[in-house]
Amino acid sequence: MARLTPPQLLIASFLCVILAGTAALSLPAATSGPERMSLVDSLFTATSATCVTGLVVKDTGTFFSPFGRFVIFLMFQAGGLGIMTFSTLFAVMLGRKIGFTETDVIRSTLDRHNILGLRKLIGYILGITFTAEILGAAALFLRWRAITEWGVLKTIENSLFHSVSAFCNAGFALFASSFRAFQEDPYINLTMMALIFFGGIGFIVIMDIAGLLYKKGAARRVSLQTKIALTVSLVLVAFGALMILFFERNNVLTGMSWPGRLWGSLFQSVTARTAGFNTLHIGSLSAPTLMVLVFLMFVGASPGSTGGGIKTCTFAVIFSVVGSMLRNRRRVRMFGRSVPRQVVRESLVIFFLAFSWVFVFTIILAWLGGAGASGQGPLIGYLFEVTSAFGTVGLSTGMTGALGGASKFLVTLTMFAGRLGPLTLALAIAFKERKEAFVYPEENLMVG
Repeated sequence: MARLTPPQLLIASFLCVILAGTAALSLPAATSGPERMSLVDSLFTATSATCVTGLVVKDTGTFFSPFGRFVIFLMFQAGGLGIMTFSTLFAVMLGRKIGFTETDVIRSTLDRHNILGLRKLIGYILGITFTAEILGAAALFLRWRAITEWGVLKTIENSLFHSVSAFCNAGFALFASSFRAFQEDPYINLTMMALIFFGGIGFIVIMDIAGLLYKKGAARRVSLQTKIALTVSLVLVAFGALMILFFERNNVLTGMSWPGRLWGSLFQSVTARTAGFNTLHIGSLSAPTLMVLVFLMFVGASPGSTGGGIKTCTFAVIFSVVGSMLRNRRRVRMFGRSVPRQVVRESLVIFFLAFSWVFVFTIILAWLGGAGASGQGPLIGYLFEVTSAFGTVGLSTGMTGALGGASKFLVTLTMFAGRLGPLTLALAIAFKERKEAFVYPEENLMVG
């Protein structure tokens, strides 16, 4: 393991958890009935949980036993925190020293180059995570005790499971219809949206905002990443909610009260950012709404968070690159700061690899599903499925369970690639950066 690069070590860690989860879910004790999961379905579910995606081939609440649900719970909790971050906690607790390899892996996971005070950073991450999850579980518990007839143990399980699933942006639900039963409940909607939003903006952003409470003077400022992450996140949520409200006004929102329409549109916009819960029936949404959700899922959450996608900061950099070119500027500027060229290059690579992956795998899934043979078929459904898997979202139009073995395996690969990121996968393949011994002469080229 010492010879592995940090990205390779990170990938190996996720693979180990996925394989262990696959083995556990394949056991008879993992299911509530006599039916056992096939190897493909076990691998699919374990990858979906570890990569905090939420796509399922079996109903989580009824098909799995308490042991099976606990295994899924542990996997998306570990996946949300990042496997190496999670394991480093126990290393610190056992008094072990954190080496350069572990430090580099955690830096890659959090996308934070300033790694001074690593133990303190890990402490903040775990403190923020467990505090948010406990508060969310308490809020859900109080509400469900007031409006349901569940017993105390079932209410505790539902509250803790869904709070952790929401903060980790996992999207796993113990209800067959996700949260459609609580479509117009403002208490449940606000609690879940808050958990999803804070889990998706990134630990560094949360710490940056928290610093405003005790910092003074010149130190009382937020970083460029925090400004971009918050701004883009809020703009995307507002944009998505307005588009859903407009396109679905005569479709799935018909017959609902205006508060219900607003809650449904807002909740679906927030959860499309990588959480995967739904209060609206996804399979009944119109094509324009599905395309809006595809866009939101592709962008995803913010760097260093529990979510996936190309990330808000990547999208903001690419958007600013286009703006700078249209204004004939040599440098990319954002919030009074210039963006380093290395960041611009990384953003373009991430966008290209992500777009290519989604494009190619959509074509393959459509071909395997028969859409390519006849020229007909739910192409937008395959695009939605692949983007949801790559963005580790978990939303589905209903075709996940109907996919064949080969298609499920391709979606499994997509979830894995989407969680670790295209750039991480590219870096893992490249053992070392090549240095150019010479430079070719430049020559102009017509584009556009």
